[in-house]
Amino acid sequence: MLDEADRHALERLVRVKILDERPVEVPAEAGRWLAFPAKRLADAVAALGLHDLRPATTVMGVAAATRATDTVDFQDSRGRPQRAYRVFITPEFENWRAKGQITNWRMLWGNSFLDELDGFALATELSKRCGEAHFYVLDPYNSSENWYVARDGHTVRSFGSYADPQFEGEPLPFELWYRDNADQDEAETYAEGVPYASTAADNLSVEPGPQLAEDTHGHGWLATTHPDVPNARFKGALPV
Repeated sequence: MLDEADRHALERLVRVKILDERPVEVPAEAGRWLAFPAKRLADAVAALGLHDLRPATTVMGVAAATRATDTVDFQDSRGRPQRAYRVFITPEFENWRAKGQITNWRMLWGNSFLDELDGFALATELSKRCGEAHFYVLDPYNSSENWYVARDGHTVRSFGSYADPQFEGEPLPFELWYRDNADQDEAETYAEGVPYASTAADNLSVEPGPQLAEDTHGHGWLATTHPDVPNARFKGALPV
């Protein structure tokens, strides 16, 4: 763990780096993430029970949530075993292609958090406080993709490569556009809806990958899921 002087020095460095952190990039080839309306950040923090929010560059946050150690096992004040998770909330990304009233979104990345606590359930819970939330999965290793939309605590639409059935809920407007504009080779692919998580994200919230500087607002945040386990408890050095 860093001592207090080192932590202050790191925080100063992060604040400096954030000032010229444009453009930023989040993983595009694989991963799982939540998306929620950017203006509902405080609601998302409350809904997911997050603590110790710290400003972070995107490079730092992505590494912390997807490559570095992102869990800490500990005993609470009653001696019960607990596990805390570290997550990264991205800057605010504006997507003029998003179909709907919401154009500005944030993503939440955290491999262990989303895997072990069920990203679908987390998106549903998040939507109760934020109005709408999504969960996306790109898993090239298993040739699998998932996307899931919840509004006000209810499932609206979902797709899963290995789900049975693959689609649930009624097709969303952007899916109808793909179906109606599909050429002969694409007709079967889009007959029931859009089976691609990245395409769904691009039309509903924000697609991962490089983000234009002019469409990026604010900065990202590191957070943990337990008040007794701050970010400083997680092991390993992070790029800044």
